[in-house]
Amino acid sequence: MTVPIIPKGHRLSFFYGNEEITFERTERPKASGKVLIKVHSDCRVIAAAPQDVSNEAVLAAVKKRGRWIYEQLRNFRKQMEHATPRKFISGESHYYLGKQYLLKVQETPHQPQSVKLFRGKLEVSVRQKNPRIVNELLMAWYKSRAKEIFASRLDALLDQTLWVPDRPPLRLLTMQTQWGSCSPNGRITLNPHLVKAPRECIDYVILHELCHIAEHNHSNRFYRLMEQVMPSWEATKGRLDGMASRILSI
Repeated sequence: MTVPIIPKGHRLSFFYGNEEITFERTERPKASGKVLIKVHSDCRVIAAAPQDVSNEAVLAAVKKRGRWIYEQLRNFRKQMEHATPRKFISGESHYYLGKQYLLKVQETPHQPQSVKLFRGKLEVSVRQKNPRIVNELLMAWYKSRAKEIFASRLDALLDQTLWVPDRPPLRLLTMQTQWGSCSPNGRITLNPHLVKAPRECIDYVILHELCHIAEHNHSNRFYRLMEQVMPSWEATKGRLDGMASRILSI
């Protein structure tokens, strides 16, 4: 099973004034009760509800929040109008472990090319200023940091998942639609872009996959395990969903 970057579900819609608002219905554990509505920065609207709640009931709950949803969408669209594509030049901000760091590109013709985090800045040294090279160096740095941090967090979290007898194999794979996955034989795969998210979001994805070692489907038992190891997992998942478009923009 996987942790999708964009939650998949049934698409429903309603009208607020003259605007049609489309949203996705996704699954929420029955124990969590009510319909949870979120508007993300990339203008995705998600309504998470238990399976036994009808589409009509979900639609009614979303319509009640119609004004709030409309205002959230309007604000995020205004922000997107001012967004500019990354140029990989000094002054841009890039995420690492949930924090934003200014990018500083230095031309050092006779020094090795490198990336380092120094005094609140991501310093990239290149022989010649070239956005493509800066991008490649940054991605290599992110992957290196991800490999170390994911392994460390996996080791720390294994103490909470007593049903996992041995340390599962871990690999990194850049993916467009998933934060992580767990194979039938227990191998965990994580997206290196996840290292740009806060540590608790990284922990959420790792714990999600560790729970799948015990229960490969999103059953009630799976959600009980998630509640046991991370009681606040839904809020953390919402935080990760909300910043997906920003941390995947490199």
